[in-house]
Amino acid sequence: MYFRKFPKFEYDAYDNGASVQMTDITRRVRFRTNALLNSVSFDFYDVTDGETPEMVAHKIYGDTKYHWIVLVANNIRDVYTDWPMSVERFEKFVHSKYDNVDDIHHYVYTQHSGDTKFTIELPNESATDIPVDATPITNIEYEEAEQEKKRRIKLVSRNYIGRIKDEFDTIMQGK
Repeated sequence: MYFRKFPKFEYDAYDNGASVQMTDITRRVRFRTNALLNSVSFDFYDVTDGETPEMVAHKIYGDTKYHWIVLVANNIRDVYTDWPMSVERFEKFVHSKYDNVDDIHHYVYTQHSGDTKFTIELPNESATDIPVDATPITNIEYEEAEQEKKRRIKLVSRNYIGRIKDEFDTIMQGK
């Protein structure tokens, strides 16, 4: 459904006079800023291991064709890098990225200022200047935390699906 609505154009890719019809994928679809800021129209959802945008759309909206709404609501441009990985794919990814997953990625230090606490991330390169009570974070711990951030997604309330589809159609028609 998503790309079928995009406008088409004729293009002579080989400069031989034989044009083919192509989809104009240069259109960028996103929610209006005020809609994103209105948290009432969103629910939070935790993606489970191996769950795809299509599965989430089917579970929440009753139809896999609304997977693009799940992606747009979370500003996901590349499902391969922006969507949470399955455990199996994650393990392969981490082992291909790091020689030693247990090496220190960075340190975390809790700074106290009056009755306020905040965490500071200290790079591993400055290991000589690390405070004694800083906590080392390994490569695997860092990557796991990044995956957990991706697992918590926003979902548009079912009440807004019709309005979003209409707005999408309007954008694709160039109005």
